[in-house]
Amino acid sequence: MKNTKYPNIVEFQVTGNYALFSDPILRLGGEKCTYQVPTYEALKGILSSTYWKPTFIWYIDAVRVMNPIQTEVKGIRPVKYHGGNDLAYYTYLKNCRYQVRAHFEWNENRPELAGDRSENKHHEIAKKMIRKGGRRDIFLGARECQGYVEPCVFGEGAGHYDSLPELGFGLMYHGITYADEAYSEETAGKMTANFWSPVMRQGVITFPKPEECPLHKMLRTMEVKPFGEGSFTGLREFGEVN
Repeated sequence: MKNTKYPNIVEFQVTGNYALFSDPILRLGGEKCTYQVPTYEALKGILSSTYWKPTFIWYIDAVRVMNPIQTEVKGIRPVKYHGGNDLAYYTYLKNCRYQVRAHFEWNENRPELAGDRSENKHHEIAKKMIRKGGRRDIFLGARECQGYVEPCVFGEGAGHYDSLPELGFGLMYHGITYADEAYSEETAGKMTANFWSPVMRQGVITFPKPEECPLHKMLRTMEVKPFGEGSFTGLREFGEVN
């Protein structure tokens, strides 16, 4: 299962007691129900919480589902937008464990950061942050679903679905392409949602890139935040650094 197409591959395992992977377009309120498997966007968010820089874009290559797909319904009291609480049932995945393989590519929409394009530097930092468990808190799709990241070798160990030839999940949300990661003139200056129909083979789901998804929906226009020397604040400006 080793992928040698990209030299900056990272492989890690993410675990958690619960997960809630769903379409954010349908998560504005009311009851929520998880997908059966992680979305591309959720896994990209996990990796971005581990190590992120606007210089490059993370691409999720594949996910391996290690544990049985099980759900649990919980009674929740979500906060209403206009005050007070409501009653709802949320359906979570439980006892989650996934192996993930990903790589990064330079963000061509950030020419101002071309001087930061040191592949070996970012690759080594990313692997170190995976060993450390990430720079920020890890969540499996929702804030209340705490996750934990650690290094692994993709494909090693026994997975629950290793002997299952094929399992389809129908039309699913893939992820969102923001304006600063636009891949074409049609997506430039826009926020675009991508959709696809994943198929798991021997426990592994191989993801297409966002531009390769069969369905796209433009959500709204958005501006790209510029980065440069004036966009960053040095640590010494907050006080003496030891």
